[in-house]
Amino acid sequence: MIYCVEDDDSIRELVVYTLDTTGLKARGFSDGREFMEALAFDTPELILLDIMLPGEDGLALLRRLKGSQKTRDIPVIMVTAKGAEYDKVIGLDSGADDYVTKPFGMMELVSRIKAVLRRSGRTQERTDLEMAGIRIDVKKHEVTVEGKPVILTLKEFELLEHLMRNRNIVLTRDQLLEDIWGYDFDGETRTVDVHIRTLRQKLGEKGAIIETVRGVGYRIGEKL
Repeated sequence: MIYCVEDDDSIRELVVYTLDTTGLKARGFSDGREFMEALAFDTPELILLDIMLPGEDGLALLRRLKGSQKTRDIPVIMVTAKGAEYDKVIGLDSGADDYVTKPFGMMELVSRIKAVLRRSGRTQERTDLEMAGIRIDVKKHEVTVEGKPVILTLKEFELLEHLMRNRNIVLTRDQLLEDIWGYDFDGETRTVDVHIRTLRQKLGEKGAIIETVRGVGYRIGEKL
């Protein structure tokens, strides 16, 4: 369960709906009082917390969460219209695990949530993935297509795994660069295109499962 604390009804409802439809069960709260009352009965896997809330603001709530033995280990992503570097520093220094500034894309938010859950160890990821005849054994670092082994480079393997874990979600080239190659990678987004092309070739007919979303990036869908 993911808790979303957001006083804007339209944003809160959209976030909860998006998380529910992508397999991440969510519950929304319009203020800190309602949120803290729910925490007395349930412990969420992650909290999305707005700063500008009626009554007690998000930063005060964050400090309460991190000051309690019961809730201090719950990952928190700050979601707010405040984009100044100072506000980000305050949030992160107070114990937030990530910081998303409005306006944001829903699929980017889903990706960020999954990344924080992986880092925190709050979710157990599958070690075998299968789709349209493509199978990945993460522990053995093996890929097969219709039962036949396919040899991939490390980055091709990581790219395929990342796309399959985020099936039906469009990942931008910049997101893929950051997630697969890291923050300090000096290359261009064309690096992603080159690896996608060779990955498709190695997967043969099944390579068509990797869809190009023109002007945005790539996704693995259900069309095969």
